[in-house]
Amino acid sequence: MKDTDEAVRPGPLSIRTDCVDGIRVVTVHGEIDHTSRDTLHRALAPAPDGGQPRTVIDLGGVSFMDSSGVNVLIAAHQSATGADGWLRLADPQESVLRLVRLVGLDTVIPCHPTLRQALHG
Repeated sequence: MKDTDEAVRPGPLSIRTDCVDGIRVVTVHGEIDHTSRDTLHRALAPAPDGGQPRTVIDLGGVSFMDSSGVNVLIAAHQSATGADGWLRLADPQESVLRLVRLVGLDTVIPCHPTLRQALHG
C-alpha cells in the first residue's frame, strides 16, 4: 500500500487514507458515533480531481459504530455511485457487522470479510 500521508486523529477516531491500484483505501480505527461522524464524512468526501470514486473502507479497527456512522456510509455510497464509482466495506468487527446486517446496510453497500476481497470485488 502507498500511504498518501493523509491522517486524521481527533479524539478516539483515527483515519488513514492510502491508494492501492487506483482504489482509495480509508482505514478507520476507533469509534464511529455522533462525535466523530463529521471527521469520517470529511475523510470520505470525493477527491477534488473529480475522478471516478472507487473507495474501500477498512473497518477492521472500528470497535463501535452507531447510526451516525451508518448515515455517513450511506451518504458516501450515494456520492460515489452518483459519480459512477463505488464504495465497499471491508473487515468489519463482529459488533459492527451485526449493526451493518441489522439495518440492511450490507444489502446496499457490498461488505467483504477482508480488505483483499473488497479490493478485488
